[in-house]
Parts: sequence; C-alpha cells; structure tokens
Amino acid sequence: MNLIRNYRNWRRYRETVNELSRLSNRELTDLGITRSDIHFVARKAI
Repeated sequence: MNLIRNYRNWRRYRETVNELSRLSNRELTDLGITRSDIHFVARKAI
C-alpha cells in the first residue's frame, strides 16, 4: 500500500512540475511564484 501511495505522490509531483514549467514567467509571476520555486510548490502540492 505504501508503494502505491508513494507512486501516486510522485506522479502528482511530476504533473505539477510539468504544468508549472509550461507557464511563462509572466504567468508564474501572476501566480506569485518564480521559476525557481516550481519544485518547492510541487512538493507542497502532495
């Protein structure tokens, strides 16, 4: 069960990183984050 949960968390993290990475710097600024914050924000989304 733990393996499944870890996999789902990893997928959610990767999807979040990919979606945020597709945004322009202007769009990220509108959201209040910088490009260097993407991984931090993705970890919080788990």
